[in-house]
Amino acid sequence: MVAPRPPGLKLALLPAQLLALLLAGGVLAGCSDTPPTARPEPSPSRSTQEKSPEPTGPTGTTEPTEPAERFDTWEVGASPLPLRADGFGQVLRTPRELRVRRLRTVDVLPPPTSDRFEGSVHPVTPAFVRRTRLAWSPGCPVPLDELRELRLSFVGFDGERHTGQMVVNASVADDVVEVFRTLHDARFPIEEMRLVTQADLDAPPTGDGNNTAAYACRPSVGTTSWSAHAYGLAVDLNPFNNPYTKGDLVLPELASAYTDRSWRRPGMIHPDGVVVRAFEQVGWTWGGTFRSVSDLHHFSADGR
Repeated sequence: MVAPRPPGLKLALLPAQLLALLLAGGVLAGCSDTPPTARPEPSPSRSTQEKSPEPTGPTGTTEPTEPAERFDTWEVGASPLPLRADGFGQVLRTPRELRVRRLRTVDVLPPPTSDRFEGSVHPVTPAFVRRTRLAWSPGCPVPLDELRELRLSFVGFDGERHTGQMVVNASVADDVVEVFRTLHDARFPIEEMRLVTQADLDAPPTGDGNNTAAYACRPSVGTTSWSAHAYGLAVDLNPFNNPYTKGDLVLPELASAYTDRSWRRPGMIHPDGVVVRAFEQVGWTWGGTFRSVSDLHHFSADGR
């Protein structure tokens, strides 16, 4: 699952009608049989549109103009949840604003310079770790020289092209680049893609994260064993849109609305969709096929 975004970072919510389409979930860590629920009525703030002033033409008539886009805001990571006995946040009803989640991407890296996919592979050095505060330490199971930084083009829920960043095991770097090339070309929307820091892992759960990420030196959910993420062999994609579920636990904790997989919304991963096919083509396993849990946002090279 993907690490929560540091508190205080604001994202803008796109109007639900603009698009047809995955840190407090995060690299922390299913298909649900939950029957379809009634679709919520759009909130006034999402459905309201403002029109730009109509200019007057030379003849004195008005010229039609496109309505200006109106964005609501949701402050991701701002409100820590009360804790359960197992240390996770309380699973609460999905806020109205997030039931059809489309938040505008905030760029961390410069956007791509062309309309074509851009993917590059770079070494991970001690200086890189210090600069980015990557969630790595000398006690982690993989040394830095076996990790690689990826910079990848992706399409946001805002329809714009952005540059994301993740760290993976060197042995799978080229395969992961090809997966995200496929998703970019299919215009599959991704909310954000940034590195997981130790501050992310230490932050209290807020249940609203949606970071697409890979490497994080941490145990598997509910265990003391290293996760596939700690080896750079797993990717979590749009975790809020594709939550982890086991019993009464949902991660991210505010993502219960997305356990209804019959209600198809942007950013969701489906068995017959482009995301599963892209990862299958490079031999990775989807967490939606796990037997003991349903980990819909999780893909791994080692089957864990």
